[in-house]
Amino acid sequence: MAQIAALIDVLKQALKSHRLTYAEVARKLDMSEANVKRMFASKRFTLERLEEVCKLMRMELSDLFQLYEESRQRITQLSLEQEEELVRDTKLLLVAVSVRNRLGFDDIIAHYQITKSECIRALAKLDRLKIIDLLPDNRIKLRIDEGFRWLPNGPIERFFEKQIQSQFLKSGFNAELERRLFLFGLLGDASVQLVIDKMQALAKEFTELHRRDARLPLDKRHNIGFMLALRPWELEVFRPLRRKGRE
Repeated sequence: MAQIAALIDVLKQALKSHRLTYAEVARKLDMSEANVKRMFASKRFTLERLEEVCKLMRMELSDLFQLYEESRQRITQLSLEQEEELVRDTKLLLVAVSVRNRLGFDDIIAHYQITKSECIRALAKLDRLKIIDLLPDNRIKLRIDEGFRWLPNGPIERFFEKQIQSQFLKSGFNAELERRLFLFGLLGDASVQLVIDKMQALAKEFTELHRRDARLPLDKRHNIGFMLALRPWELEVFRPLRRKGRE
């Protein structure tokens, strides 16, 4: 009932944004205004009636459900304590990363050495942390925002930084699906900002591709590490050769 009530609240907001009053809804649906008010107050709609109201706004039912999904509380970051809890438990962190990558329950237990009971316990913890909603039959609904980020220099970022330094960068980057590009030059402030803007745009595109490819079967997807980095930097070997006053 809570979900239905929230859905009707979203419908009311949609009507308001389209500047449709209960009186206008009643007239277009050939109902009395009192009945329309009663219907919204009781939050009792048939699917057919719900669809009729949506059509008044030139919306499909799927559009209403999308608005409802967007209206739900979404988290953009975890607390320090929550991240520390994930880092302490390798299997919990594995399940957290897996669900963020939109793997389902069956995918996780088929792909990793984790039992069903261990996976369920991990999912229950993630539900408590409000990262997911754990639904019947172990279905998973993500609650994190599209712009979700780990805490800057927090436990998760530090954990992955160690993995990047010890594993990710130790590669020739010449195998299939591997590429490495390193550029070095002198740029002005405006050019640096332009590169940063392009990096942010590319990061958004990567996120969108990640979301879109969630529809593919797991065996058609790859664990991909993608790193973009930019900072003032000079080869260490050149520094002793700098003239004094040019630090």
